[in-house]
Amino acid sequence: MSESVPVRCPACRREHVYTAPSYPCACGAPVTPCLDDTAEPTPVAHRAWDEDWVTVSCGSCGRRDQWPRPELGCPCGAVLRVPVAGTASAPAPAPEPRPAFHPVTIRTALDAITAAALYLRWLGYRDIRRADQRPPSGVGLAARGLVAHVDPTARPASRRDVECLWLTAMTEDSGCVYFSLAGYAEDAQEGADALGVPLFVLDLTGTPQPVNGVADELGARGA
Repeated sequence: MSESVPVRCPACRREHVYTAPSYPCACGAPVTPCLDDTAEPTPVAHRAWDEDWVTVSCGSCGRRDQWPRPELGCPCGAVLRVPVAGTASAPAPAPEPRPAFHPVTIRTALDAITAAALYLRWLGYRDIRRADQRPPSGVGLAARGLVAHVDPTARPASRRDVECLWLTAMTEDSGCVYFSLAGYAEDAQEGADALGVPLFVLDLTGTPQPVNGVADELGARGA
């Protein structure tokens, strides 16, 4: 059952009664964050991905997942972040080793896009979809905090291609990664190293091969 706590807006001093939302665990049981009624709510001045999520354990199966941090909108215009009990001292879950990556053989351009999407999911990115902005060539993919470019053509990617992806990522305040079937021009690799863009080559087995150091790091640590 969701709990309710009194919340006073620090901006206008108006009192509210806030009820914590529940979310469905993978086991089917509802998961509700435990609210801290002894701590003061904090106004949300700016958005940061890490601050918008909180880790909550399922009371039925013990699974720990991240859910949106509880927030309350006050009529005065303030958005208040409601404190959750135990988040500061909660132990981090032990990371589970990633399973082996299972590629798909690349025979068509669609296979290359599928291989890149599967690899991003294997790295830990979620909600992978077609990007809203279409690149001049190839296909754009997007996930939480990431934009990716998949170039399934027989032309090596140019420095301009890499820089265009980087600029798109900057406008969306996200990271980026480039997948190419035909590899990269020499100046494209130099530009990617300067900008910190991970470059991967898609071999015909469907396994992305890192081209530069930041790609090696991304493949090792995951999302």
